[in-house]
Amino acid sequence: MGSTSAPDSAENRGSNGVGRRDLIRRSAALGLISVPTVGFLSACASSGGGGDEGKAKTGKKTEKNPLGVNDTAQLEFVLFDGGFGKEYAEDAVKIYERNFPDAKVKFAATQKIQSTLQPRFNQGTPPDLIDNSGAEQMDMGVLVGKSQLADLTPLLDAPSYDDPAKKVRDTLRPGIVEMGQFDGDPVWIMYYAYTVYGVWYSQKALDSLDATYPETWDEMLAVCAKAKKKGMAGWTYAGKYPYYIPFSLYPMIGKVGGREVLDAIDNLEPNAWKHPAVKACFDAYYELYAKGYILRGTPGLDHIQSQTAWAKGKALFIPNGSWVENESANVIPADFGLAVSAPTGLDGSDKLPFGTIWASGGEPFVVPAKAKNPAGGMEQLRIMLSEASSKNFTSKVKSLTAYNGGTDGITLTPGLKSGVAALDKAGQNVVNPRLQDWYVQLQKEKIGVSGLGEMMAGRLTPAEAIKKIQDYADEAAKDSSIKHYKHQ
Repeated sequence: MGSTSAPDSAENRGSNGVGRRDLIRRSAALGLISVPTVGFLSACASSGGGGDEGKAKTGKKTEKNPLGVNDTAQLEFVLFDGGFGKEYAEDAVKIYERNFPDAKVKFAATQKIQSTLQPRFNQGTPPDLIDNSGAEQMDMGVLVGKSQLADLTPLLDAPSYDDPAKKVRDTLRPGIVEMGQFDGDPVWIMYYAYTVYGVWYSQKALDSLDATYPETWDEMLAVCAKAKKKGMAGWTYAGKYPYYIPFSLYPMIGKVGGREVLDAIDNLEPNAWKHPAVKACFDAYYELYAKGYILRGTPGLDHIQSQTAWAKGKALFIPNGSWVENESANVIPADFGLAVSAPTGLDGSDKLPFGTIWASGGEPFVVPAKAKNPAGGMEQLRIMLSEASSKNFTSKVKSLTAYNGGTDGITLTPGLKSGVAALDKAGQNVVNPRLQDWYVQLQKEKIGVSGLGEMMAGRLTPAEAIKKIQDYADEAAKDSSIKHYKHQ
């Protein structure tokens, strides 16, 4: 998120906790020396002062300092310590410190974003730049609704780090700017990673079954039956964080019923979850449970445990985000043949072709409205959105960034290469469900844990799960304390 994500997994870190849900990383090493973390969380948590009276004075705008950063003001940067690690951010901080040698940077990484930083938002003393990801991600819709984030338009309209003739916004992948919007023009979030969500597997394991990746659900069941005969489960997933299941289920729903079904779900429309495409896809996934194709014990596994079991060949398929390659690098065998595919569809009557995939920005970076040094926070992001920093991220974390490029001259890892190929195959058939950005609690705890998690564990039928989830969505739609968003 991946990014958001499982609680401790890279993906989860973005979306749910230690892990992260959302996004991919890969890129060529920049040749920068990583720097040790500056400062500690304790220092972060205790930094005092606040309110507008504590804001740093702006500096003089120049060609090399287009955002007018005060070159002596402290910058405080808190990163989610998830699947992408912290080295890429430390490298970018080093560039900031080189450009502003009189400015001190207080850098810290934590998995406990919400418990560490929410009190500081409430006190009016937030850091200047935050990677709001992981299982403890702060609810973005709430932050926007309470006017707690700064508009990043000045960053987007600033000259890009590499080419002053190009604005930052003109160097980004399609859809990144729009993802940071909630109600029209202001852009509140810069999604730094670019994640490919889908079904991840070992090409070696698939070859050993004399099988190809299944494009229809009958083919999926046949492959799972083959795997079962060889003592391998068809699927596993982050049972403790079942909001990973949508990484493949949601794009399947979009493939079967069309984008409008996903839009209706995002918009909290009445009966959106009762659409025939939703029912068909829930029935299909439930069949994996009913036929015994899910790894025994999966409902009790977290994202790391499920990924480890999968990497060890105990299960063939796992729904995940591209961060999984970096997050599981220590357990994926060298000859694994890591690959990702768009979700399997139902049959030839699906509205969208095979290859329809979910890909979107992950690792949401924000500059708080009450930051003391907002220009510094935006400048740090401008540095991170350079070609060199993007390549550094990609080569170190095996994921793409929001920067549209940054892979030239880099040897792509198997998962990254497969993700790029999946994007090429998808073409225009890329979907981007917004539920996990707009309504974090609804998506993770209610739809994920109480709905899908219970269904996939066999404790709810598909019909019961759909009714429960629709009721949750209706409650959210009627809740006046929640800020509501709609596709424009």
